[in-house]
Amino acid sequence: MAKSDATVLDAAHRDPSGSRSTRRLRRTGQVPGVVYGGTDEPTAFQVEARTLRRALAHTGAVIELHLDGNSNPVLVKDVQRHPVTGDAMHIDFLRVRLDRAIQAIVVLELIGTEDSPGVKSGGVMEQINREFTIEALPGDIPDQLEHDVSTLEMHDTVTLEAITPPPGVTLVDDPETVVVTVTPPRLEIEPETDIEQETELVGDADKADAEGDSDGDTGAGESQTPEG
Repeated sequence: MAKSDATVLDAAHRDPSGSRSTRRLRRTGQVPGVVYGGTDEPTAFQVEARTLRRALAHTGAVIELHLDGNSNPVLVKDVQRHPVTGDAMHIDFLRVRLDRAIQAIVVLELIGTEDSPGVKSGGVMEQINREFTIEALPGDIPDQLEHDVSTLEMHDTVTLEAITPPPGVTLVDDPETVVVTVTPPRLEIEPETDIEQETELVGDADKADAEGDSDGDTGAGESQTPEG
């Protein structure tokens, strides 16, 4: 990705002055944030919520942050979101150099799940791991990784070694990390031993009830026998 291909985000400097001012800022439709990294000091900023939402929706890995008359390529380091609405409440950016490789976490998306012969025959496809660490130049970091699983059969297992990253991207995690499995459906059948135990318990209970009734009849007869 060339520098000109990055999404541009205009932000304004802000003075970090406590949670009360931050809440007032959000009520005006602004999102507080911090940019750090590189040789410059961390800088607090604010950005219009709708502008930020559009930038996050259409960006690749790199955002060109315009702040205080300067332009810096940055990566999203962390986004704190509202637990109900999902709106961004705070955002952290990391300054990067486009000529220096960095590590980042990306999501792996599976393609062709419904076409898998294993799934068609009733198997269950489970994605064991979704996020992986990669190393690449900031401009080469993809939005996501993809892997075609349309040919997986029952009992197949895919490890990270089978994932092909885009050019310029290196997978950092252990190649033997399990990514996807296709297993037969789990049938919940009550074990025969449990059924036998329940049958024995019912039989014992019935026997105990019968003996109790017999003892009760004997006791009643004896109490009615007159003394002498």
